[in-house]
Amino acid sequence: MSEPLFERLVIIGIGLLGSSIACASRKTNAVREIALADLSEDVVERARNRGLGDLYSTDAASLCADADLVILCVPVGSCGTVAEAVGPHLKPGTIVSDVGSVKEAVTLAVEPHIPDGVHFIGGHPVAGTEQSGPEAGFAELFEQRWCILTPTNGEAPKEKPETEPEPLARLRAFWERLGSNVELMDTKHHDLVLAITSHVPHLIAYNIVGTAADLESITRSEVMKYSAGGFRDFTRIAASNPTMWRDVFLNNKEAVLEMLARFNEDLISLQRAIRWGDGDTLFDLFTHTRAIRRGIIDAGQETAEPDFGRHHGAAPLKGETDVEDQSRSG
Repeated sequence: MSEPLFERLVIIGIGLLGSSIACASRKTNAVREIALADLSEDVVERARNRGLGDLYSTDAASLCADADLVILCVPVGSCGTVAEAVGPHLKPGTIVSDVGSVKEAVTLAVEPHIPDGVHFIGGHPVAGTEQSGPEAGFAELFEQRWCILTPTNGEAPKEKPETEPEPLARLRAFWERLGSNVELMDTKHHDLVLAITSHVPHLIAYNIVGTAADLESITRSEVMKYSAGGFRDFTRIAASNPTMWRDVFLNNKEAVLEMLARFNEDLISLQRAIRWGDGDTLFDLFTHTRAIRRGIIDAGQETAEPDFGRHHGAAPLKGETDVEDQSRSG
């Protein structure tokens, strides 16, 4: 087995992503020691019962003094607060990263609290399920999925020097060890790309499920009884953690609003085509989008298996029970 890339990894926030990083790090021997922190004593105890790490605490700062790599697996709106708490305890050379799907706001919130000699490199593993909590994690979550890293470029307003090559290479190697394909991206571009590929789709899912629930002429039992594949998949997305997604929309609002405006324009065009019986326009769009779906499968980011090849549970670790938790910390 390959030698560890880091001595001590500290994961702050033991939700789906935090627990999956712990599982994958253990499976691949990416680190020698795994320390887990969460504000919730209950979450920490559940992580301990599952055997996710070596050290556990509700006080993240106490674990960070000897850390080589710290990954913030908390909602994006909390990253700055966590960085402020742990920053004074970080030793020179430590790499700090995160897993949030918003990068510009997180970078601006975290960097002021990073001491000289410590390296902050934003990260976003583009992987997940609607499940949450320490029971939800599994080692294979990141395999053949993209992880986007957003190193600083020294531009205003922060005017921080460019990310040094050596810590960037180490963080890249870490995610590659976990099975990810790594891409480098500017924070602004990242947020625009994710607005259309992730954030707006989640917003649509939340809205359409809410609309169905509010329809007075259709009972809730009928919505559940006659849910076909399309609506059922919307409900899966809409089951994602409310705190995490509230913070995503509030911290990436400019890109989300820009993409929503474009979506509304296209939706009006579809509405017009349906009203006037323009079947050619509908057929051309549906043909184009079908090809995109096939391209996603060909790229290895999805499978054509029934139920979309979704993961249905990992092999249990020590003391694990099948518990679904929607209080996601990560």
